[in-house]
Amino acid sequence: MTVKRDALGLAGFLAAMGTLHFLVPGPFDAIVPRALPGSPRTWTYLSGAAELTVAAAVAHPRTRRAGALAAAGLFAAVFPANVKMAVDWRHASPARRAVAYGRLPLQVPLVLWARRVAR
Repeated sequence: MTVKRDALGLAGFLAAMGTLHFLVPGPFDAIVPRALPGSPRTWTYLSGAAELTVAAAVAHPRTRRAGALAAAGLFAAVFPANVKMAVDWRHASPARRAVAYGRLPLQVPLVLWARRVAR
């Protein structure tokens, strides 16, 4: 995969996820760790805005490296939400548990993807 295609794929993924935070915020609200102050909806919107901002940075060649490094940090920062989802869904149906537990290791390839784009 070419560097440009890899970067545009990452930007597209971030843009899609950021947009979902605004269009369908409920599922994101549900995984905001309770330890964070304020409303889960505020955190959902802030993280969605961060994803959209990082997507724009990754999409532009002049800001791609900084944007990709920010994406790696963002993917690491949302890991506690994935842990919360896994804990909350530990007694859910097998399909839901598979989704929740599958999100945990998914963060690793996402961080590696962002770091690859940053190079």
